[in-house]
Amino acid sequence: MTQLMGRPLLEVPGELGGRPVLADLLAGVRTALVGLALVGVPVLGLWIATPYADSDAAGATRLAGALWLLGHGAPVLRGGADAPLTLTPLLLGALMVVRLYRAGAGAASRRGLRSRWGGPVAVWTGYCAVAVGVVLHCAGPGPFRSRVLPDLLVVGLLAGLSTAAGFRSVRPETAFARFLRSVAVGTGSWFDRLPPDWRPVGGMPAVCRAAAAAGAGLVAAGGLLVAGAAVLDAMTGGGRGMALLGRGPAALSGLLLLTVLLLPNAVLWGAAYALGPGFEVGAGTLVSPGGTELGAVPEFPLFALLPQEGPGGWRLAVLLLPLLAGLVPAVLLGRAAAGRRSPVGAGPWTPAATAVAALAAALLLGAGAAALGWLSGGALAAGRMARLGPVPWWTGLAAAGWLAAVAVPGALLVRHRALGPAGVECADGVECADAVEQAEAVEGPVDARSPAGGTAGLVRPAPRRGVHARLTVPVRRRALELRARTHALVRRLSGQRGPTG
Repeated sequence: MTQLMGRPLLEVPGELGGRPVLADLLAGVRTALVGLALVGVPVLGLWIATPYADSDAAGATRLAGALWLLGHGAPVLRGGADAPLTLTPLLLGALMVVRLYRAGAGAASRRGLRSRWGGPVAVWTGYCAVAVGVVLHCAGPGPFRSRVLPDLLVVGLLAGLSTAAGFRSVRPETAFARFLRSVAVGTGSWFDRLPPDWRPVGGMPAVCRAAAAAGAGLVAAGGLLVAGAAVLDAMTGGGRGMALLGRGPAALSGLLLLTVLLLPNAVLWGAAYALGPGFEVGAGTLVSPGGTELGAVPEFPLFALLPQEGPGGWRLAVLLLPLLAGLVPAVLLGRAAAGRRSPVGAGPWTPAATAVAALAAALLLGAGAAALGWLSGGALAAGRMARLGPVPWWTGLAAAGWLAAVAVPGALLVRHRALGPAGVECADGVECADAVEQAEAVEGPVDARSPAGGTAGLVRPAPRRGVHARLTVPVRRRALELRARTHALVRRLSGQRGPTG
């Protein structure tokens, strides 16, 4: 007995070690139960701490199961009118995805080759077996009820994708990996269909990095707006937010728990607000920098951070945040266009190819912003509260437009500064040499009748290095030419002649 308790059950090299399918199946069951415990323990603790609970233990467990299903994006029904509840707590969903990903990776790394029913298939089967029990338990009467078939489909899809991704991270030569590789090759081959001057050779990794950097910047902007709204609400005495906290410790704990679970949703709503289209808090409402139109909203701490109704005014300043978020992608694309990260022999991109890469990054960001906007929204009930969150296609268009407006000229400028006028790539850590000539002195008299047009006396020193020199050389050269012509004109009017006259 001591030996059995001293080592993990799923890692026993004996009976279960010789049955990898059973071990993977139990790993999937364990993953689902751990995720269910993360939700059920706080819910049951709040039910115990509530002095006037109007439901029994079965009702509390059904509530925990409904929240667990909502974390997967599965819709549930709310109240006796069967109002749809589809607002997914993204923090809970991220925890589920991470657990499933690690379960798939663990199943792939435990042993060598196995039967086709082992690995991610067994993990997925064990997870879905627990999901079936949760869905059936929550299908009974109560404040929250599950929809059996849609919920099972959504949970099964999320579990399958997450487990396969984890399995693929350890075993890159699976069928799933080959499918992803074919998609990446097909996406990169789109560049090959363009004319040679418009083709960013080997630019797909740089495009993905630029889109990811822009997305991270927008998420940071959303988090900054949420934090700023919380600070302003606290500085003004709490306002609507503090009025919700005087309902006892159990109600306060429940509100704080729901606030933490929905905090990623609020950050994405803040990013949509910074982009300009904003978001909705009910049908016929709009929260955007240009103005806010609100009606009655539910009493919830995050809703207490919404701006007051009226025109935007100074709030239009938040539109500067997407501009700042596009600077890093512009630098990444400009350096890639200069040949810093290009494949061997590819060389720098042309300006047209640089613009194409920036537009591709903008389209990729727009698709991701639309998807995240759709995931962060949903419905709290039927009727007016059936529409919450950003409008996905408006958010995607705004994100793509902002990045294109910043990344295209920014990448071209970075490329121009990283390359000399002749298009020669800079060495790592060293500025390109100026290919233009700059005159720093005039030696001897200048003859205005010289074939060089009065500039024969200019000395051509060795080229200087540095970005400042490249920007100032044309201006200095024109000034020195004007000075030489003026000097020659003065000598001619005074009757003096050059050395050749």
